Parts: sequence; structure tokens; C-alpha cells
Amino acid sequence: MSDEVVLMIEGLVEAPIRLTFADLDTLPDADRVADVSRFHASRRGAGVNLEAVLRLAAIRPEANYATLHADRDDFHVSVPLEPLRQQGIVVHRLGEGRLPPEQGGPIRLLIRDPSACHTGELDECANVKYLSRIELTSRRGRDTRPTSEAEHAALHLRETAG
Repeated sequence: MSDEVVLMIEGLVEAPIRLTFADLDTLPDADRVADVSRFHASRRGAGVNLEAVLRLAAIRPEANYATLHADRDDFHVSVPLEPLRQQGIVVHRLGEGRLPPEQGGPIRLLIRDPSACHTGELDECANVKYLSRIELTSRRGRDTRPTSEAEHAALHLRETAG
């Protein structure tokens, strides 16, 4: 099961990659985040800095955006790459086990310090659960975040109900 692909990095990279849990677990200690609750009190788990994961794929200079794909629920967020690199955490562990689906696993992306929803590029809606792919592009990609207050409220209602 540790050889199951859980995250793909593709697009404007020198080496598209397909990461497994074993790959994420072998990243250096300096790239680890032992407890994400220090950034989000309501979240649990551990992971690695997004920058460490992106280094593995060797980002090409013309990459300006990252589209975060959650294929499981057809949710997609496209954000500027530079702030995401600094703020993103790839959460994949809960205790000694994998991050369960109830916590947004097997892979969840958390932004360390998001702006309030609907107020910036790296808002709370960029905290993507069920993350399966990161696509790097020169321009903004697919983004299915809510565009109206009603859509936004409905999304958060579904999240709290599910």
C-alpha cells in the first residue's frame, strides 16, 4: 500500500512525479511539519512543506500558478505559485497512520496563514482536501471556488455536514 500513488505534480516541471506515502515519508526532517494544529486549531495531522514536494519536480521558471486538483469531489483551486510555495503544507499523516478521509485525506493541502474566505488568492477555500494533483502553469488554471456569497455559504455548509 505504501507504493500507491497519492499525489502527482505535473505541468511546467522538469520531471513530472507521482508520489507515494513512502516518498513523502522519506523527505528530510527539516521539511516536516509535526503538528498542523499550531496553524489551524481545528485541524489535526502532520505533513511536509509544499516547497519540499515541489523541489522534487524541479519547477520550470515560467511556472506562475499552481492548480490544486481534488479529483475525488471535482474541486479545483488555481492560485499564484510563489505565495503558495511559502505557505503550503501537504498533510498526509495522523498519528502513526495516514490522514483519513474524514480529515480530508489521504492528502490535504493547508495554507499556514490563509486570508478570510473570499478576500484573497490564498484564502481558506485554498485549503484543499482530497488533493490528488498539483498542476503548474504559466497562467491561472481551472478554479471552481465559489464566486458568490450564496455559493460560498453552501460550500461550507456541505463541508460541515460531511
